[in-house]
Amino acid sequence: MNTELLIQLLVNGIIIGTLYGVVAMCFTLIYKSTKIINFAQGEFLLIGAWVCWWILNQFQIPFLFAFLLCLGFMMVLGILLQVLILKPMIGQPIISIIMVTIGLSIFFQAAMKWIFGVAPQPFPPVFETKSIEILGLNVQTAYIMSMIISLVIMVGFAWFFKYSRMGLAMRATAFDQQVAQSMGISVKRVFAMSWAISAMVSAMAGIVVGMVNGVSTGLSHFGIKVFPAIILGGLDSIIGAIVGGLIIGVLENMAEFVDGQYLHWGNMYNIAPFYILVIILMIRPYGLFGTKDIERI
Repeated sequence: MNTELLIQLLVNGIIIGTLYGVVAMCFTLIYKSTKIINFAQGEFLLIGAWVCWWILNQFQIPFLFAFLLCLGFMMVLGILLQVLILKPMIGQPIISIIMVTIGLSIFFQAAMKWIFGVAPQPFPPVFETKSIEILGLNVQTAYIMSMIISLVIMVGFAWFFKYSRMGLAMRATAFDQQVAQSMGISVKRVFAMSWAISAMVSAMAGIVVGMVNGVSTGLSHFGIKVFPAIILGGLDSIIGAIVGGLIIGVLENMAEFVDGQYLHWGNMYNIAPFYILVIILMIRPYGLFGTKDIERI
C-alpha cells in the first residue's frame, strides 16, 4: 500500500472538505431562512471566480483588493437577486421558486460563456510559491489559504448566529417566519442578507478553486458536488453542513485511492459521493443532524 499517497489524499480530502462545508453552509443558510433550495449556488462560485479574475487582469491591482471588490460585488448581486427576482415570488408554490433558481443557474452559465468565453483561463499568480511542503507533503498554497479562510468563516458563522442582531433575526425567521414578523423582525431584510452572505462566501470558494484549477464553466458543477454533503449532514443544519462537507471531501479522495490502487474502475472520485447520497436518502433521509419531521394524521 502506498502510504505516502494515502496520507496526501487524506490531507487533500480534509482541505477540499472544508470548502465543501463552507458552500454547504450557504445552501443551508438560504434554506433555513427562506425554505428555498438554491440551484444557482454553483453559479455563485463561477461568477465570483470570473469577476476576481477579470479585476486582476484588467486593473493589475493586488489580490487582496481584487478579492474584497469581488466580495462586495457578490454581496450586491445577492441582494439584487432576492429583491428583484425572488421577492415577487413570495407566497408562490415552492416548486415555482425552485424553478426560478434553476432558470437563474442556466442564465448565469450562458452569460459567463458569452462574456468570458468557454476556454479555461489560468488564474493570475497570487503567491510566490505555488505549493508548500508540510511534513513531507506538497500542499497547494491556495488550499492552505482556503483552509484558513474556511475555518475563519465557520467560526464567524458560529459567532454571527449566536450573538449578532441579524444572526438572531435569521434564527428566529428560520424557526417561524410569521412569529418573527410579529416580533418586529424584517423578514424581507433577513432574506436579502441570507442571499448576500451566501453569494459572498460561495464566491470565495470559487476563487480558491479557480486559483488551483483555472477558471472555467466547470466551476459551477462544484455546487452539484456539494449536494451529497448537504443531504448527509442535514439540509437544515449548519453543523451538519460542515461535517457533511468534511466527510464527502475525505470520502471522494479515499475512493480515488482505492480505485487507483485496487479496483481500477475509473471516475470513482466523482461518483462515490453520489453513491453515499442514494444510501443516506434510503436510510436516513433527514441526514445526520437534520430535523426529523413527524406528521400526525
